[in-house]
Amino acid sequence: MTISVRALMGACALSALASVAAAETTITVATVNNGDMIRMQTLMDDFYAKNPDIKVEWVTLEENELRQRVTTDIATKGGQFDVLTIGTYEVPIWGKQGWLVGLNDLPAEYDVDDLLPAIRGGLTVDGTLYASPFYGESSMVMYRKDLMEAAGLTMPDAPTWADIKAAAAAMTNKDAEIYGICLRGKAGWGENMAFLTAMSNSFGAKWFDENWQPQFDQQPWKDTVSFYLDLMNNYGPPGAANNGFNENLSLFQQGKCGMWIDATVAASFVTGADSTVADKVGFALAPDNGLGKRGNWLWAWSLGIPAGSQKVDAAKAFVNWATNKEYLALVASKEGWANVPPGTRTSLYSNEEYAKVPFAKMTIDSINAADPNAPTVDKVPYVGVQFVAIPEFQGIGTAVGQQLSAVLAGQTSLEEGLAAAQQLTVREMTRAGYIK
Repeated sequence: MTISVRALMGACALSALASVAAAETTITVATVNNGDMIRMQTLMDDFYAKNPDIKVEWVTLEENELRQRVTTDIATKGGQFDVLTIGTYEVPIWGKQGWLVGLNDLPAEYDVDDLLPAIRGGLTVDGTLYASPFYGESSMVMYRKDLMEAAGLTMPDAPTWADIKAAAAAMTNKDAEIYGICLRGKAGWGENMAFLTAMSNSFGAKWFDENWQPQFDQQPWKDTVSFYLDLMNNYGPPGAANNGFNENLSLFQQGKCGMWIDATVAASFVTGADSTVADKVGFALAPDNGLGKRGNWLWAWSLGIPAGSQKVDAAKAFVNWATNKEYLALVASKEGWANVPPGTRTSLYSNEEYAKVPFAKMTIDSINAADPNAPTVDKVPYVGVQFVAIPEFQGIGTAVGQQLSAVLAGQTSLEEGLAAAQQLTVREMTRAGYIK
């Protein structure tokens, strides 16, 4: 029996393809639908060139849904994901519980010592790094310089809340659909409560006293939410109770917000190609009330690997690629330095090219101004600036966020909303054993 050379070559090719297919590892990455993560997905050719034996499948979700899905999956050991996009809140808690794979063995070129101390510290438990920061952020004021000038005002680099209110009033022109200020109203512990908790710190409020007693029945919280409602009801856009990060970003890019106080990472998008006001944006620190605390937070969206993953080596290769210095250089080469994921590495802020980016200094100054170990005016028993680093906070924070979003929507009164927040927080903290 004679076998043709062509048939033999075809059989060899099929065998080689089968071998490649057998060697290929597919990992599933859960991430948030923020601009920097979407951009990462467009740069995957670089990853595949360096890792031809790994395929990545994406699950890209809105922020609240992402948190719910990954929390459920990791707590139940569901195994749906090999890489999780998680934040500074989850990492220390999940690391202590043994739910995450340690990352101290990332390659030397990852250069862990280059990570900003404030960001690295929030992702480390007992000396082990449990997630690698993709971008770090605080919050700051983004404002329209042209509208401020037209109003005869100048935004201070370090404004007070009184400055913010005066500017919001001066810039509002509802007939032209320009609203003096856009702030988060969408319910969620990482949505409206991230903003309101950070804001409350500057008003002297706190989630709990030193005995873990909830504080929503105290005057500082009433002062915080009253001021927030004043801003939003008089100078904010309609439907603000439905607006989170992405909705407000869109409004600002369309020229409909005089100011937006939110994540520093938004700076590249309000000054980017999709923004109609890109050349008119100024930046300032988050406001204070003269009590020694600014209303800014500290956060890092980071990549972690669940302990139940069966593909840890491939997952680590992806985490290393997406969060090392070479990735920053890749984004800079494709999109320009202004679009590099900010807030994670010391070397970025010593880079002469990045120093030319108009928001670079304000971003790092904002990050350095946040202190998660002393987040409030008074002493408190918890760590965290815009969250409380206890496992129960995710549920409690979202429930409180729903109450305050309902107040903003006019569905309930301020007094009723705060009373409900106090009641549900007392109930859950008693159930969890923090208070008797």
